[in-house]
Amino acid sequence: MRFLFVAGGGAAPVHASVPLASAARTAGHEVIVAAPEENLDLITGLGLPARGVTAMGMADAMLKDRQGNWLPMPTGEAHEMDFAGRGFARLSAAGLAGTLELAEAWRPDVVIGGEYNLAGPLVAHKLGVPLVRHTWAIYDRTDVDWQGATDELRPELEQFGLDAIPDATLFVDITPPSVRPGHAEPAQAMRWTAGNPQIPLEPWMYAKGDRPRVLITSGSRSAFIPALGMDFFRPLLDNPLLNAGDIEVVVATGEPLAGQIREAYPEIKAGFVPLDVIAPTLDLAVHHGGGVTVMTLLSAGVPQLVLPEILASAIPLRPVDEFGATLTLPSHQEPPEEVAADISKMLSDTSYRRRARDLADEIAGLPAPSEVVKAIEGLV
Repeated sequence: MRFLFVAGGGAAPVHASVPLASAARTAGHEVIVAAPEENLDLITGLGLPARGVTAMGMADAMLKDRQGNWLPMPTGEAHEMDFAGRGFARLSAAGLAGTLELAEAWRPDVVIGGEYNLAGPLVAHKLGVPLVRHTWAIYDRTDVDWQGATDELRPELEQFGLDAIPDATLFVDITPPSVRPGHAEPAQAMRWTAGNPQIPLEPWMYAKGDRPRVLITSGSRSAFIPALGMDFFRPLLDNPLLNAGDIEVVVATGEPLAGQIREAYPEIKAGFVPLDVIAPTLDLAVHHGGGVTVMTLLSAGVPQLVLPEILASAIPLRPVDEFGATLTLPSHQEPPEEVAADISKMLSDTSYRRRARDLADEIAGLPAPSEVVKAIEGLV
């Protein structure tokens, strides 16, 4: 069979798509990934064939309208969700012609895309083939962001004679059942597995010393969101709790930001490190609330203190907070003494580790991507 994956929307959604696409190739199927040009090196570097379908990048899709005008930044949770839905829709619209051209030339048997890779539903509808839609992280779809995406995609829907985004033939969800929202639609469960890039390892990446180890990261978005750069890390690294030497601190981020951190804090290990490799060595992770970051840490049973860069990042974490595996603060600008108190609490209160491990066990018990590939085979 031929599996056409539609991916993109930043690095994290690509990472989330890789395990299923790789499982399809391992099962002997042909796979091509359609994605924005900015994601091609990442996708091909992860061992998957890819075709660029738009020169538009994620930053422009999110921050500018279709005429290229800068948009005012959203205020409030609902506005943020609408803003995000429309941004993903603009990126999908920009890649629609290229994705359709690829599909008509290659003739896939099934189209598979992330929740907000919305060219996928339109191409599957046009070709009359099954559509598989999958979550990138913990289920977080709301009526607000889906309506925003639908409204933004209205010209393309009308082009295909549609008044709504087509439903999937099969919906695949990686959310652990214990923290899956009650309103979530029925789904084929799938085990979360990491799809991030790798590098040659050093011993400290997979083994730690006697001190508690805390990792700080702001994910791949730190490359283009100033609030997730040095302004995110400095208050944490200056916190007396973390710079007294009793706790080993590791900063996971890319260059050139990592170089700036190493220069300002020579005692800190800072740089790109595969999160799935270092996660089992961690006692706590402090981060911005990115979905792929959350899932990678949950699958390793790591407690998480979340300092969300946007209000909407807290939505999917609420059931995880209630479960007791994470603690999400109101924002990434909380007073340092309050952050320190929460770090101390999470390091000393073993219930966070216990609940995080409960979710890790639950994730490990879900069907592997290879099993989901078999379910997809049954659609054709």
